Amino acid sequence: MSETPPNTLQYRSDGPEDAPVLILGPSLGTTWHMWDRQIADLSRQWRVFRFDLPGHGGAPAHPASSVAELADRLLATLDELGIQRFGYAGCSIGGAIGVELALRHPHRLASLALVAVSPRFGTADEFRQRGVIVRTNGLDPVARSAPERWFTHGFAAAQPAIVEWAVQMVRTTDPGCYIAACEALAAFDVRGELGLVGVPTLVLVGSEDQVTGPAEARTLVAGVPDARLALVPGASHLAPVEQPAAVTVLLVRHFSTSWNDTLSAIAAPPIAPAISAPVTPVAEIAPASPAQPEAMASGRPDPYVAGMKVRREVLGDAHVDRATAAADDFTGDFQELITRYAWGEVWTREGLDRRTRSAVTLTALVAGGHLDELAFHTRAALRNGLTPAEIKEVLIHAAVYCGVPAANSAFRVAHAVIQEETNPEQ
Repeated sequence: MSETPPNTLQYRSDGPEDAPVLILGPSLGTTWHMWDRQIADLSRQWRVFRFDLPGHGGAPAHPASSVAELADRLLATLDELGIQRFGYAGCSIGGAIGVELALRHPHRLASLALVAVSPRFGTADEFRQRGVIVRTNGLDPVARSAPERWFTHGFAAAQPAIVEWAVQMVRTTDPGCYIAACEALAAFDVRGELGLVGVPTLVLVGSEDQVTGPAEARTLVAGVPDARLALVPGASHLAPVEQPAAVTVLLVRHFSTSWNDTLSAIAAPPIAPAISAPVTPVAEIAPASPAQPEAMASGRPDPYVAGMKVRREVLGDAHVDRATAAADDFTGDFQELITRYAWGEVWTREGLDRRTRSAVTLTALVAGGHLDELAFHTRAALRNGLTPAEIKEVLIHAAVYCGVPAANSAFRVAHAVIQEETNPEQ
């Protein structure tokens, strides 16, 4: 085990020092021990590196805000060890890191295996909701429900020791790092980029996986050029734990036969040459990417795109989808106005963080008696990191300056929303 600076990851290695390197990435809430039963076979042929996510398995609690940041931390760790080229297998969020590597750093990757991975994991709302649950109730509710998400019912009944191990893994994870990982998965969406993955890819999924099941696996195979699908019978989300022998055989076969050995297999990103004379720009065909905001008359980007992004992150996709779907000739201009100016101009300013903006917004809505808006901004405040106890303090403070009757109505609305949003049994 290594000492872990904030920009790297906790790791361990097994196998011959001079063998090709194979990286194994964990799923959310697990540690590198989820791969224990693969190590004996894999380490005969490869130098196997496993890593822990921040705050998992006793790793230092340095939260990462995105899958891209996790990939960067992994590469920084490998750079320190002098490892330039490697194979990679990852489960769930660990697989998302693998996709990120294939898209942004293909010259480092020799081969890829994606276990229980989706190009988009559920919806952003689901993962932000899970963050609210953890922030309010701690990790115990998530830990207790982990076995039903990770294992088939028959396996869980027959292997109580493994079930308890799984529960304890989640329970001992740092809550802040778990919430940050949920936010990273909420923002992860590579559906439009799968065709750019250019390394040999195996997509492996448990036949009984109810989290990222065969349908998601087939979406990956349809999108990634020349990807192969492997279905593991009798396995759920943590197939490497539930069906270790079958998963090991599939990984050995894939990495033994689908490995780009030379660095020239996929070109490294070009280094920009020094410019000694003026250069006339030429048009380039860029990879598919999200639409860019149009320039406004002032020369700066139109804030609409940034506003829509923040609006969705704060209020949730479901709420924004309802609002935009209901827009017509009469209300459409108003929807555009609030997206561009409220969300694109004000909520994107750096002077206040989102927690503080939520507190200010709640107070203003209490003062104005806007109870409908207060309901969905209470949900937004929970997403933005305010706890129920902090929302209570905001409303008590508002009672002094906005009036007790207004605060009384606000408490009734906020209480109902908080009960709904923080109930771990829903």
